[in-house]
Amino acid sequence: DPLVPNQMRYQAALRPDLLVLYGLQGRLRPRVLMRNEKTQMRVDSVRYSARMSAQYPPLPWLAPGQKFPELIQAWGENSPAPGLLAAGGVLNNETLKRAYSKGIFPWFSDGQPILWWSPDPRMVLTVSEFHMHSSFKKTLRQFLNTENCEIRIDTCTSEVIKACSVSSRKGQAGTWIVNEMIDAYSSMHRDGLVHSIETWVKNELAGGLYCVALGKAVFGESMFTRSSNASKIALAALVAFCRYNGIKHIDCQQNTHHLASFGAMEISREKFTKYVSNGLEQVAPVWQFNPSYWATLHLFEK
Repeated sequence: DPLVPNQMRYQAALRPDLLVLYGLQGRLRPRVLMRNEKTQMRVDSVRYSARMSAQYPPLPWLAPGQKFPELIQAWGENSPAPGLLAAGGVLNNETLKRAYSKGIFPWFSDGQPILWWSPDPRMVLTVSEFHMHSSFKKTLRQFLNTENCEIRIDTCTSEVIKACSVSSRKGQAGTWIVNEMIDAYSSMHRDGLVHSIETWVKNELAGGLYCVALGKAVFGESMFTRSSNASKIALAALVAFCRYNGIKHIDCQQNTHHLASFGAMEISREKFTKYVSNGLEQVAPVWQFNPSYWATLHLFEK
């Protein structure tokens, strides 16, 4: 998964049970005002009134439709939550499209407000530098040579997102893909902004991943597997798709050993946002998978 379960500084901002470890419990509270006769609570469109610690900057609280802060305002490496940029706002298609186009993504858990992130550095997979261990190459060749094994795109995206949300991960309790996130990304898929890469074995969904795509800017979100190597095969298929269609980078958000093993590397946020801007200016590919795309991985070359 692009999100690292053992980066406790991030989790401190996301999970109430871990706030205690940092003496931050009760400090992530937006200022709210009563707005109408039905006593509906709405968040005031002012800056977030709480501070996680006196030495850290205030966390902006976003009203629906409000612009995101400049990325330079994201909390730094020495803060309890490096990369945390803002809280609040809404998870609709317009907001999410604006966020990703600026290199910002949402990440929060049940019981937390929507939290927006822009880490520096950023983990990115340059598809030309994607590499596979010999054992996985062998697995992938077997997959390609086995009847009823195939890659599909966007045939059951909502199912893929839901499967990612319940996938158990070593060292991680619970999920960041809460129901609100499932609904939001499913809605983006209906607008052609989210795609699923699916590994099918004997007409059953064995694993996959989903990503946000704006033009030729691709942002990996999460993956799941129900059988050995199925998610890795989906990742390889995404790389093959990207290579064929001239997509140069896949955002991985944060550093993990798993992604690093495939060639992903950390780059500066400034460099990453330039990659995003370049991708946004290019025409989006047709999100369909053709088996001929596998040739871009040179699997059968010695």
